[in-house]
Amino acid sequence: MTLSLSAERVRQFGTTIFAEISALAVQCGAVNLGQGFPDFAGPEWVKQAAIEAITADANQYAPYIGVPRLREAIAATWQAQGWRTVDPVTEVTVTSGATEALFGAVQALVNPGDEVILFEPFYDAYLPDVTMAGGIPRFVRLHPPGDGHATWWFDPAELQAAFSPRTRLLMLNTPHNPTGKVFRRDELEQIADLCQTYDVIVISDEVYDQLVFAGATHIPIATLPGMWERTLTINSLGKTFSLTGWKIGYAVGPASLNAALRAAHQWITFATATPLQFAAAAALEGALHNGYYEQFRAEYTARYRLLEEILVSVGFPVLPTEGSYFLMADITPTGFHDDVTFCRYLTQEVGVAAIPPSAFYARQHDLPLLARFCFAKRPETLRAAQQRLLAWRQRS
Repeated sequence: MTLSLSAERVRQFGTTIFAEISALAVQCGAVNLGQGFPDFAGPEWVKQAAIEAITADANQYAPYIGVPRLREAIAATWQAQGWRTVDPVTEVTVTSGATEALFGAVQALVNPGDEVILFEPFYDAYLPDVTMAGGIPRFVRLHPPGDGHATWWFDPAELQAAFSPRTRLLMLNTPHNPTGKVFRRDELEQIADLCQTYDVIVISDEVYDQLVFAGATHIPIATLPGMWERTLTINSLGKTFSLTGWKIGYAVGPASLNAALRAAHQWITFATATPLQFAAAAALEGALHNGYYEQFRAEYTARYRLLEEILVSVGFPVLPTEGSYFLMADITPTGFHDDVTFCRYLTQEVGVAAIPPSAFYARQHDLPLLARFCFAKRPETLRAAQQRLLAWRQRS
């Protein structure tokens, strides 16, 4: 019997390039600047809060919508940022990471045959989420800086053409992975106007909201006029507190959209780790008063500038990053004709792992020739990568 055991909805996915590059990095002993997670510890005071919660026996199932203290801390964070007064009872839902929130929201809001707009390149989970819900993706290309544009940009006419009476959802990511783009207010207003005209819901992935560099400002699209009622904003503790393995995500939005998400969430994970929710609450509460966010941005600015300096020193022009902890480098000077071959070579022969951005595109034509590097790393890790890159350039 040779029939595949996989259901049709997942058969097309296969092994991702991320898994391949990570396995190659381990096999070759490469410095891994590909995977998007820190190689350093999260704050000691947040870890201590988790220990205290475990010791206090907060170890049974949490309420499926999240422990009240964490939902209240999320609402307080929104208010402290000047974004909105949020009801923690009906307008906040805790999930097992942002990835679960994204998956649950798409399953809860998209019917088979509904169209979903994705900005391309996109975070790799978006397309499988849409596919498994039976949605039909419609893509809008983000273009690299050039042609009078200082940062990544989209064509407003292409965006408008993507909307139709069948459009149900638009998935937004700002700050954006992998490009590092932070959507400007005028761009968000264009998106908002079209969403209101066509009665479209927005799922806005804002996990890097605290990681924005000088010159850029993060604006939640939910704060624009007329957008709160149709926006579900997704976030996570993992990126902001360097605790990606905790998988504490959450969604903020009107009661109607949270009710839809909760209907799916209860059958996906039901609840999220109880002691880690209490520690996440302590993290958000503390960060509002102890200067954590300012220190966080300052440390990441230093890492960003260090990796930028390293890549330029070995002949890679870099594209500007406005937010997130990724940097895109132009690899055309290497003579390689595709990013996958280059990243495999870089990992195996040079000993530095990067991710080929073509993995973030559905349409594989007219792609910029780039590589994505992660700077959520210790300075010594980045310097180790520099030594290997310099040795390679000296040989070539």
